[in-house]
Amino acid sequence: MAKKKRSIGVIGVPIDLGAGRRGVDMGPSAIRIADLEKRLEDLGHKVEDYGDLDVMIPETQKVGTGKLRYKKPILSACRDLMKGVEKCLGEGRMPLVLGGDHSIAIGSVAGSTNFYARKGESLGLIWFDAHGDANTPETTPSGNIHGMSLAVSLGFGDTDLVHLGGRAPKVQPRNTVLIGIRDLDPGERDFLKKSGVTCYTMRDLDERGMRDVLDEAIRLASDGTAGIHLSFDLDVVDPEDAPGTGTPVWGGISYREAHLAMEMFNDRANIVALDLVEVNPVLDSQNMTGILAAELAQSALGKTIL
Repeated sequence: MAKKKRSIGVIGVPIDLGAGRRGVDMGPSAIRIADLEKRLEDLGHKVEDYGDLDVMIPETQKVGTGKLRYKKPILSACRDLMKGVEKCLGEGRMPLVLGGDHSIAIGSVAGSTNFYARKGESLGLIWFDAHGDANTPETTPSGNIHGMSLAVSLGFGDTDLVHLGGRAPKVQPRNTVLIGIRDLDPGERDFLKKSGVTCYTMRDLDERGMRDVLDEAIRLASDGTAGIHLSFDLDVVDPEDAPGTGTPVWGGISYREAHLAMEMFNDRANIVALDLVEVNPVLDSQNMTGILAAELAQSALGKTIL
């Protein structure tokens, strides 16, 4: 049983407009059918499932400019998600947001940080990802917005996306940590080097180990903040353990490292919102990645071996 009983609000965002490959819009269903609700209730938590946001499918939408594909429907979905996250926090629940592609973090981070900004407080952001998600319209090779969501949260990129909810930036670089990166575009590399964001590449994890990196990451993201928004892209995990993601990159964190990280968050950090994104059942094997996402939510919310 979890030490701390929580009220959790599950919000599904079945969107694949921000990604290059189809299928990630089925991610929320894949995580739910891995018994997400029961797993969390067995830990003693109260779970309220808010259902899925109503998201347009690409076939009905205009692609838009080459540098910001599907910007209009993505902005609309992120606005709805922002309101849902704020409502969830206002009702005393921790938002557990199920993606969908990582463009949804633009909305979830806006919602959590707006809620705390009204109380005069800020949040830290810890972002697990194989990629930097730090492109802007000027640097993006693909025009896919899921590769811009971290930059947007830091106040860089398209004005409409950056100012969603009326305030920018959503988080400060000194309280922002990126973990597990191993595939960066040239523009992202330059951006991240100058940004003030703390980045732990796979080499850092190999040299220092997850425990050391996580300790430092939690300290940085918690410094002067009311808590941490944790945004976890399943492609940070090695494709051997998480095959069902749209942009897999070999050499990722292991199944055990992912669970260790989540267990440490439960022990040592105040996680106020959690995103689990980029589960693509079309590319998965027997829902391995959906099951892993549900298991990681359990570990982050108090499941231990003993």
